[in-house]
Amino acid sequence: MIDASDEPVPLTMPLEILGFIIAKAREYDAEVAPVNEDSGSNPTDDEARDILEATRNNPTRQELKAAVNSLNDDQRIELLALTWLGRGDYLPGDWSEALEEAGRRHDRREAEYLAATPLLADYLEEALDLLGYSMEDLEEAETP
Repeated sequence: MIDASDEPVPLTMPLEILGFIIAKAREYDAEVAPVNEDSGSNPTDDEARDILEATRNNPTRQELKAAVNSLNDDQRIELLALTWLGRGDYLPGDWSEALEEAGRRHDRREAEYLAATPLLADYLEEALDLLGYSMEDLEEAETP
């Protein structure tokens, strides 16, 4: 069982890449649903901007998916397992089981699945916390 006194669980993914994915997921979660043009509402009146609309061709979504697609297979599997751990599907002591299941489910379409996962950044941060990492660890990894 993993507890707070243990060293962080080793990850194959560099923390700076994980930090980037979390940042992009947080940006994408903050975006608004596209305006329904038939509703009588319009982006100008609503002070919305195209860049903030959560559409499939949105630049933030594309950056998030590109970051996930740039990962090797082991890192994608790890990212899936982290998402499920943070969402509460697995307990920290079941980390190896989460990785095994993610390996079975791995199909190279993780980018689409993860981009469509609401609260992805929160899940990843929670999983990192459960595995013994802190946000300071991510911030230190991002600074040269």
